[in-house]
Amino acid sequence: MALHLHMINLDCADVAGQAAFWAGALGLTVNDHDGNAFMRTIGGGGPAGPRMMFLAVPEGKTVKNRMHLDLHADDRAAEVDRLVGLGAAVVADVEEWGGRWTVLTDPEGNEFCVAQD
Repeated sequence: MALHLHMINLDCADVAGQAAFWAGALGLTVNDHDGNAFMRTIGGGGPAGPRMMFLAVPEGKTVKNRMHLDLHADDRAAEVDRLVGLGAAVVADVEEWGGRWTVLTDPEGNEFCVAQD
């Protein structure tokens, strides 16, 4: 038996807003046939990568994420600017262990990073 990553789930308050942000950030589409007021997905899964599911929950985020997405960009500064235009916020620019990346939050405060080689 082999496992594969099928879905990345993200709890949120605004299902449609989070799906729209992450679809725009990752160049994916919102799967309108695959959702309602309590759940939405983006992406197609399979070889293209896992889908992301956004699930409505009543509680808000209270602490730092225990897991986050690391994204790679050919032009980190341009991608950070684009993501901020979509609703992300810059937390910090980091240079450690021979690498450089920018820590951002999505519109609901979930951390993610954008790096460039």
